[in-house]
Amino acid sequence: MRADYLNESSGSTFHYKKNVEMVTAARTLTAKDSGKVLTLDSAGGAYSITLPTATSGEQGTHYKFIVWEETPTAAITIAAGSAIISLVMKDPGGNASNSTAGTQVSNIVVGTTAQKGDYINAMFWQGEWVAECLSSIDDAVTTS
Repeated sequence: MRADYLNESSGSTFHYKKNVEMVTAARTLTAKDSGKVLTLDSAGGAYSITLPTATSGEQGTHYKFIVWEETPTAAITIAAGSAIISLVMKDPGGNASNSTAGTQVSNIVVGTTAQKGDYINAMFWQGEWVAECLSSIDDAVTTS
């Protein structure tokens, strides 16, 4: 009987595991990190993750950031270096209060009220970042 899905024995070259990396300190991402799931933990203190810039980014580069620490010890900033991030965000307040709504920002800030599992997907295209965020706590993720 033929299965309606691919599995390891189907001869496919698809990858079955995500490339996951724990981030606990300042980090500069490159195109080589594209496709990674980056789990965020700030038990050692606040830090920034630097994204490729408008001039250094490569089309289609993308990252997924997942809060791993329940209520982070300190803020974690995802920084683009200039106002090139467009963010769509939803949180349990039933609003999109921290979405950029046409005004791009330089930073996405994961605050200390964030919860394990909150996430941000970011993709670089034509000199800017587009991102989506889903958070379980109202205003746990903000922008600047």
